Amino acid sequence: MNAFGINLPLAVAWMALTGATSLTGLLVGFVIGFGVLWLVRPLTGEQGYFWRVFAWGRLVVMFLYELVVSSLAVAWDIVSPRSRASPQIIEVPLDVKTDAGILLVTNLISLTPGTLSLDVSPDRKTLAVHAMFVDDPAELRAELKGGMERWVIDAVEGGE
Repeated sequence: MNAFGINLPLAVAWMALTGATSLTGLLVGFVIGFGVLWLVRPLTGEQGYFWRVFAWGRLVVMFLYELVVSSLAVAWDIVSPRSRASPQIIEVPLDVKTDAGILLVTNLISLTPGTLSLDVSPDRKTLAVHAMFVDDPAELRAELKGGMERWVIDAVEGGE
């Protein structure tokens, strides 16, 4: 059984022991179970689960950061008297391989203010992105590949 399959019953057991039948109780139990599994990992040899949890946490935190920064940039462009928008459509080559990874990358890009995923090529190797602020297409392409796509690869595909 994998570590997540053990962590979930540990969280439910924590809820039952404490009588805290709420989402908070489940979350606390999950964190405590995660800590217990991390302590016994030398005995089980499990490493991938802990890296994957870290990668998902980093993805969430970095996306929230990008969301705040891009929201402020779009808001500033709206309220300032002179627009600095220079919209373009760029093509971004994709390294992400799984359908879930492609879906997550395209949705995170679309959820970020100022960018919109338009289309994935039929061979699933290129993503067309409309961006509101494009001074240098190569720079934006590198930023998307090194940021959002890399974080998704680490979280969904395990950095393979």
